Amino acid sequence: MKKLSLLVVTVAAALAVPVLAAAQAAPAGNAANGKRLFEKHNCYYCHGTAGQGGRDGARIAATALNAQALIRYVRQPAGSMPAFTDKILSDQELTDIYAYLKSLPAAKAPKDIPLLDQLRGK
Repeated sequence: MKKLSLLVVTVAAALAVPVLAAAQAAPAGNAANGKRLFEKHNCYYCHGTAGQGGRDGARIAATALNAQALIRYVRQPAGSMPAFTDKILSDQELTDIYAYLKSLPAAKAPKDIPLLDQLRGK
């Protein structure tokens, strides 16, 4: 029984190490600095002042991407978005922008926007 208990504890500890390492590897973002960087690098020009999407950019507020996926995309984007190398924005700065985007409210459902009701004649 002691051997089985020791085996269970050893396996549990081995499985916990990668999880703890991943949690430590992901830097925390500073949403206030992310907002400043979002404005400084003119992200709002295409993505809107609140990340709601706009002129040429997709909606990025409350993004479903994780921080690492956002960083990869910003480094090698698709479409007309310019690439931002680590000389322009560090991974930590992009993590700050990610924290800012996650802090933004999700978009309202069309039924919750009174102006749309007015336009539809309701």
